[in-house]
Amino acid sequence: MKLFGRKKAQEPAVQFDPETQYAVIRSSICTGEKVAGFKNKTDGHFTEVMLIRSAADEKEFKETYGVDSLKVEY
Repeated sequence: MKLFGRKKAQEPAVQFDPETQYAVIRSSICTGEKVAGFKNKTDGHFTEVMLIRSAADEKEFKETYGVDSLKVEY
């Protein structure tokens, strides 16, 4: 068990296929809560990946999945 040290690169929890999905942030109008995930292009199904609390979280999401830009949906 390591207490201190570098974080190992983790395998993404959800598989991202740019041919059938696109990256999106869902933002609540009432509470302002933001959730990053992927939306299916054909049926609109949203797959939640992570909660976005800060710009650092958004940057981590982009780096993990190799996404340049994110759409925001309300």
